[in-house]
Amino acid sequence: MTERPRTVTSVRVLRTERPTPHLIRLVLGGDELADLPVGEFTDHYIKLVFPHPGVDHPRPLDLAAIRRDLPRAQWPRLRAYTVRAWDPLARELTVDVVYHGDEGLAGPWAAALRPGDPVHFVGPGGAYAPSPDADWHLLVGDESALPAIGAALERLPFGAPAHVFLEIDGPDEEQKLLSPGAVQLTWLHRGDRPVGEALVAAVRALEFPPGDVHAFVHGEATFVKELRRLLRVERGVPASRLSISGYWRRGMDDEGWRSTKADWKREVEAEEAAAA
Repeated sequence: MTERPRTVTSVRVLRTERPTPHLIRLVLGGDELADLPVGEFTDHYIKLVFPHPGVDHPRPLDLAAIRRDLPRAQWPRLRAYTVRAWDPLARELTVDVVYHGDEGLAGPWAAALRPGDPVHFVGPGGAYAPSPDADWHLLVGDESALPAIGAALERLPFGAPAHVFLEIDGPDEEQKLLSPGAVQLTWLHRGDRPVGEALVAAVRALEFPPGDVHAFVHGEATFVKELRRLLRVERGVPASRLSISGYWRRGMDDEGWRSTKADWKREVEAEEAAAA
């Protein structure tokens, strides 16, 4: 995965949209986006920068200086979000934020934004785009992975077969997703079930087509771990044909998850090696 050096880019909100009841779409713009290196990958992401209220941060924001001169408790918080769309001619960057009322950091912030408000971010990073030479594609995720999967579907080669499983709260959260590929899209409504339970069952029940698969599986860490084992160990998908990662973990905030993610990855790899 590649990531741009942590220089802060400052832009403005052009408009906000509400495609579904629990989704806020931010369209950001500004001349600062002129040379933004977006377009190579469909899982491009940025890290939104949230300065602490009441803290006198330098302007323009300089994360290196802040981390050098201020105690950790006063450092801005960062939250990673996938780039849903990028228009280089209009210099418009679109980011989707899941919104569950007053819960969390980014959701309430996004709900309060108005045109002209400043937004700061670092990045982009990214590593995945659908392989044009794959025989078929598998894309699996919860709400956190939906922007990347939507972008990947738009990039599929014409007629490329793809099985797509997306888990959301309920039918009101479904979106219209477009693709030139031959897509079989299944929306899974979570209801009261744990996040990812329906995804694991759906992928396990899938009759895999013959040939080389290129897979993208992202979302809550618990189901990602199960599906990684299924794909790598049970189905024998090579690591080179699999983009898979836990974007978040139940019961942890973003800082807690990032501090433990490396240990989680080592644990997953050790279990795979033992089962191989």
